[in-house]
Amino acid sequence: MSENLKSKVITQGVQRSPNRAMLRAVGFEDADFNKAIVGVANAYSTITPCNMGINELAQRAQTAIKTAGAMPQVFGTITISDGISMGTEGMKYSLVSREVIADSIETVCTGQSMDGVLAIGGCDKNMPGAMLAMARMNIPAIFVYGGTIKPGHYDGKDLTVVSSFEAVGQYSAGKIDDNELLAVERGACPGAGSCGGMFTANTMSSAFEAMGMSLPYSSTMAAEDAEKADSTEKSAVVLVEAIRKQILPRQIITRKSIENAISIIMAVGGSTNAVLHFLAIARAAGVELTIDDFETIRGRVPVICDLKPSGRYVATDLHKAGGIPQVMKMLLVHGLLHGDCLTISGQTVAEVLADIPAEPRTDQDVIRPWNNPMYAQGHLAILKGNLATEGSVAKITGVKKPVITGPARVFESEESCLEAILAKKIQAGDVIVIRYEGPKGGPGMREMLAPTSAIIGAGLGDSVGLITDGRFSGGTYGMVVGHVAPEAAVGGNIALVQEGDSITIDANNRLLQLNVSEAELASRRANWQLLPPRYTKGVLAKYAKLVASSSVGAVTDLDLFAN
Repeated sequence: MSENLKSKVITQGVQRSPNRAMLRAVGFEDADFNKAIVGVANAYSTITPCNMGINELAQRAQTAIKTAGAMPQVFGTITISDGISMGTEGMKYSLVSREVIADSIETVCTGQSMDGVLAIGGCDKNMPGAMLAMARMNIPAIFVYGGTIKPGHYDGKDLTVVSSFEAVGQYSAGKIDDNELLAVERGACPGAGSCGGMFTANTMSSAFEAMGMSLPYSSTMAAEDAEKADSTEKSAVVLVEAIRKQILPRQIITRKSIENAISIIMAVGGSTNAVLHFLAIARAAGVELTIDDFETIRGRVPVICDLKPSGRYVATDLHKAGGIPQVMKMLLVHGLLHGDCLTISGQTVAEVLADIPAEPRTDQDVIRPWNNPMYAQGHLAILKGNLATEGSVAKITGVKKPVITGPARVFESEESCLEAILAKKIQAGDVIVIRYEGPKGGPGMREMLAPTSAIIGAGLGDSVGLITDGRFSGGTYGMVVGHVAPEAAVGGNIALVQEGDSITIDANNRLLQLNVSEAELASRRANWQLLPPRYTKGVLAKYAKLVASSSVGAVTDLDLFAN
């Protein structure tokens, strides 16, 4: 019996009948007061296709928890659709929602003395938000992914939501007409589920499975398939058993298991956002992790999956090819995975993977053989230099020329940059700089999917560089560098770049450099002024006041009481 449960039995006994009376009103009977209370954090909403199928999963989880001998209590948490808010002021709330989700789950579970929690989420921030709460609370917990969307189709090609953004760039470049643009829009998202490529949602779900906080195969299931509901039911049963055995998140979320998660992110070609989120998760779990650790792991783990955005296939294809367990087994066999890590089922990683073959099936080419990877090293490179002394993140898969030196084209916002791209004012060889979009400066660190997709759609993906203190969508690829830290709003050197300055992006040497003398930079800094905050009230103002650098995960509880 857990300490929470022991406390509940004492305080909700006959002597404390008012507590029991309220629980009776929500369905408790006499025998239920000695059972574990399990929270079901339900991120259902009709805001986004990512989350619209989740309520049925929550109901399935409730039934399974009760059948397994515990008492479920369902509560809601929020979501923001990145895909819908992309390119608008609303996108500033996306990363903020990670903290709101984490805070809401922690508040309810701790406020109601719950003995465990099953969190169900779909859109990008649902996953890291839930995991932050789990790591903070350290009560038995499991994450259930709402599932991926099935691919859309047009003209014999698989479509994802990113296809719509790229189609806008193609349309502006005169490569497609109105009818084709509309056809792509209509076909890109055919039903329920999170964005279908190895974008942020599928990246984080895959990483959580690798870390041991979700069940095997659950991270790549389609939202609309029956196996997703079956897996949710099994997750609920496993959680109730974990409560009995007191298997706690901080026993699972360790340095080794986070390394496993990062290795999987590299192997599948996952999203740059994973860097930001795992820095935050590690901190919440009390695990030492720095941005440089991602570069270390990148150097030893190859990309072995051919997945969108830069590859050919989507998450449902990966699932059919063997899913994350197949990728994990290949890494394990080659000494790149810690097999002794504990999982939520009580098994070790090696035990979970015992019956998985060492090499992928030959009747598929989503997962490449070990001796024929997509790339010999991982795709998320950590770049440093005088433009990013704390670091920045580049996604270098699909890039033909990982080195570019060119004139800076400076923009103070995402909107002004997109306008210039669509007006054909960006030329091959340019290095775009989008600043004041960082955690504090935005605030909220918007994703630059609209500009990057427009660049790809215009055919400039291999010839134009882009750097920003904002983020990128998991659907972004090309010569792009995000998370530049320190950000412009706190006086990072990105704030000092002037139109026409020479900038070098060198992924091979992990360099992000402004080719301007130190004397000139010092002169510019003397004239630089801190901009007033864009928001002075409400959630964005609070976020801007509290948020830390992207180089430490853009957390909002870093050294709150430091002098």
